Amino acid sequence: MQVVCLQEEAFYKLFDKVIEHLEEKRGKDKPFKWIDGEEAMSLLNITSKTTLQKLRDEGKIRYSQPQKRIILYDRDSINEYIESHVRETF
Repeated sequence: MQVVCLQEEAFYKLFDKVIEHLEEKRGKDKPFKWIDGEEAMSLLNITSKTTLQKLRDEGKIRYSQPQKRIILYDRDSINEYIESHVRETF
């Protein structure tokens, strides 16, 4: 087994490089697939939880309910729903 000694400054630079590499691999700027109701309402530009529930109940947007009081919405299905209602300009 080898022991490597680093100065504190060099250690932190190496540590920052490792973090940077991991974030690049993970896709730091890639948004999460599953979002909460508040973010879903923001994307849809609605203020009513009832409207969000109606979209969910009618199967217009996908959702997951991992626990009884937690409902997560599929960001991609919300974007597809918005795109399906696009009106082309003349």
